[in-house]
Amino acid sequence: MKSNENYVYVVLVKAHTGLGSIARAVTGYEYTHIAVCLEEPFSDFITFSRRRHYAPFDCGFMHENLECYAYGKHNRVKLKVFKVPTDDAGLVRIKSYIADIEADSEYIFNLYSMATMPILHGFKIYKALNCMSFVAKIIEMTGAVKLSRKYYRYSIKDMDRLLAGYLYKEEFFYKKSAQDGGYMKRVSPLINAGLFFRINSKLIYRMIFRRFCD
Repeated sequence: MKSNENYVYVVLVKAHTGLGSIARAVTGYEYTHIAVCLEEPFSDFITFSRRRHYAPFDCGFMHENLECYAYGKHNRVKLKVFKVPTDDAGLVRIKSYIADIEADSEYIFNLYSMATMPILHGFKIYKALNCMSFVAKIIEMTGAVKLSRKYYRYSIKDMDRLLAGYLYKEEFFYKKSAQDGGYMKRVSPLINAGLFFRINSKLIYRMIFRRFCD
C-alpha cells in the first residue's frame, strides 16, 4: 500500500434463523449472512438485513450487534472474520459510501436478487442492496483484491474464497447482554403482510420503471 494501511473486517455469520438452517441443509455451506466492521472489538456490524427478527420483510440498511445473532436460547454465534487491508483513500471511500447509504431513505433491500442468487447469480435493482452486494462493493473499494465480475454477482461463499488470504479468525462469539433493544419483539401476521406488500411493490416498480437508472 502506498498510503497508511488500515483495515476493514468482513464478517461471515452462521445465522440461527430458520432460513439459514434451510440454506445450510441445501448447500452444505454454513455461513448465510455477511457484514462489515470498521474496527475492533466487533460490536457494530454494518450490513443490509431484517430490522426485527420476526419481521423478515422489514429490512434494509442496519447496524447490528451480537445480540442480533445470538438471541433467545442462543448465547453464542459462529463468525468467520477477514481482516482486509486498505489505504487511506480506500477507507475514506468506504466510510463515505456507508454514510451516503445510511442517509438515503430510498435504499431498500434487494430481496429478489438474494432469493434467486443460486440460479441467476445476482442482478441489480435501482437503490436496492442486500448483505452480499453491500459487502462486495466495500470489498471492491478496499483495493485489496480484484473482482472479476460485478459486485452484485458475488455470493457469500464467493467472498469467502476471494478473501482466503486475509482470514483473521473463525470462532464462536458470545453475546454481551440479555437486552436486545426490541429486536426480538413479536410482529403480527397483518403487519408482516403489509411489510411484504410494501417491499414487493417498491421492487417491482423499480424493476419496471427505473431499470435504466444507475
